[in-house]
Amino acid sequence: MNILNIIEEIEKVDTEIYDRINPRRKAMKSFMNIGSKVALSALPLALGSMFNRAYGQNAGTVVGVLQFALTLEYLEAEFYDKGLTQNAALIPAGPGRSAITTIGQHEAAHVKFLQDTIKALSATPVAKPSFDFTAKGAFADVFSNYDTFLAVAQAFEDTGVRAYKGQAGNLKGNGAVLTAALNIHSVEARHASHIRQMRKARGANIKPWITLNQSAIGAAVDNVYAGEEITQQAKVQIAGINGFAISTAAASESFDEPLTQQQVLAIVGPFVM
Repeated sequence: MNILNIIEEIEKVDTEIYDRINPRRKAMKSFMNIGSKVALSALPLALGSMFNRAYGQNAGTVVGVLQFALTLEYLEAEFYDKGLTQNAALIPAGPGRSAITTIGQHEAAHVKFLQDTIKALSATPVAKPSFDFTAKGAFADVFSNYDTFLAVAQAFEDTGVRAYKGQAGNLKGNGAVLTAALNIHSVEARHASHIRQMRKARGANIKPWITLNQSAIGAAVDNVYAGEEITQQAKVQIAGINGFAISTAAASESFDEPLTQQQVLAIVGPFVM
């Protein structure tokens, strides 16, 4: 296969490849010169350089983010599965059990999607860790007390929302994967809101959204809400903006903050054996 054939194959995969390279004419002139000056054995390096310029990152970064997301989805999927099967009396029959069943199915679908996507990128999905859903004893009755179960579910879902948001920028070089990750992110947000509504229905003093950095769960997962008290966006103070009666609480509730991988790992650390 000569250099023109390779370029044609690239065009079939990504019709916008030239738009990703700046400037287009210079890039293509350089690439054509490569074809006339180097041996075919050197083309993988040339192609790798071209794709790094086009997408701004290598596949390893995307795979790393997906492996990170997969670990979180393993956590959530197994949590709901155990909640539904380990103790039949834990989740009452009715709307609550139906909701938890549906959420569990969503998380299982996320696991399968991430595993298949990682394989499609020629990588091996990370193995599922062993989990301690008591968080080293902090939630000892998580599978015997429905209120504790819902509280931990809230911590996981709120973490998931912020974790996906924190990694979106690292996926910008792969549009298809970024779109899928954002699709998961919005579903995790719906899960979080629904779990919060379920807790409120059982008497918890909680809202569907996050106010400041209040967890109302327990010290073991307070870091889930670290940074949510921020009231500035793009250096603009939202509280009292332009004379409007927007409280500090309302300003913090109006925007959801991302978490870094390091912050997320610190949160889930107690739940991993």
